[in-house]
Amino acid sequence: MRRSLVLTEETARHWFRAALPPHVKTDLLDIPAESLWRLTAADMRGFASTYVAATAAILVFIM
Repeated sequence: MRRSLVLTEETARHWFRAALPPHVKTDLLDIPAESLWRLTAADMRGFASTYVAATAAILVFIM
């Protein structure tokens, strides 16, 4: 598939987002990258529960 160097819409920088119809792109949210790297309480709770579950599974396997 041949792609041109100039995108059809400059706000959609990724080729897949540029190929989407306009009515689909209105629902997309622009999330800043800084907020994706921030740890929340839900992240810590998920890590702790995964750690406890894995430790329990390993202990059951050993016994």
